[in-house]
Amino acid sequence: MTQQVPSTEPELAGVRNFRDVGGLPTVDGRRVRQGVLFRSGHLAHATGEDAAFLTGLGLHTIFDFRNAADQKLEGPDVELPGVRNVNLPLSDPADGAEFWRMVRDGDLDQLREILSDGKGAGRMIASYRTIIKHRTAEHSQVLHALAEDSVPALMHCAAGKDRAGLSIAVTLLALGVEREAIIDDYLKSNAKHRRYKVHRSSSAASAYSPEVMELLSPLFDARAEYLTAAFDTIDENWGGVDAYLEEGLGLTPQDRKRLRERLLE
Repeated sequence: MTQQVPSTEPELAGVRNFRDVGGLPTVDGRRVRQGVLFRSGHLAHATGEDAAFLTGLGLHTIFDFRNAADQKLEGPDVELPGVRNVNLPLSDPADGAEFWRMVRDGDLDQLREILSDGKGAGRMIASYRTIIKHRTAEHSQVLHALAEDSVPALMHCAAGKDRAGLSIAVTLLALGVEREAIIDDYLKSNAKHRRYKVHRSSSAASAYSPEVMELLSPLFDARAEYLTAAFDTIDENWGGVDAYLEEGLGLTPQDRKRLRERLLE
């Protein structure tokens, strides 16, 4: 596989998992342009210097895929001058509230019951499949916006891994980026400096015991099997990417052409 063009990754103090997806190769030999499509975790804790850096990117639109429970926990994104903010929740607030309650307050017995023996990974795979299958309207809105005028764009959720990861993946599929390259970019969220910081209600050592953290790890890992399950859902339900984009997301060949013109070198 062609290697991604290296780029300097900024160190942002209050924003985790930020990166430019420019340089990723398409199956027909082109590349995603640098400086047009970014991904990150939430922007609620961005410092003044972070905000200045983000403003300097010349962003047109920020897509926030968090739900109300996420926003209540973390707070709203910082406001950046001249940038359009679009909130498109890709998960139900009730599910979000239950998720964070489990992470924050769940004791060892509860976590064992809910997450042990592969149940944590199974929960994530089911979530990825559900988002692909049932959030076609939201992904359609994102792709049409990008094709029309919404670049440069930044996509984020809470950790910048799952909902943002799926939306970035869908966008890259529409651009014709190699699946292996999409997965490689997705797995970069596992880097220690990019990972979401897990917060537990108790500060006792037992709240962060090795077993607790191991049980929670499937929820905060980027695993190839998760994204592969999303790709499988596209193939199983629509028969492939082209039909998914056209029938599932309502993207015409003209839309895809405009998208490629805006985002590819």
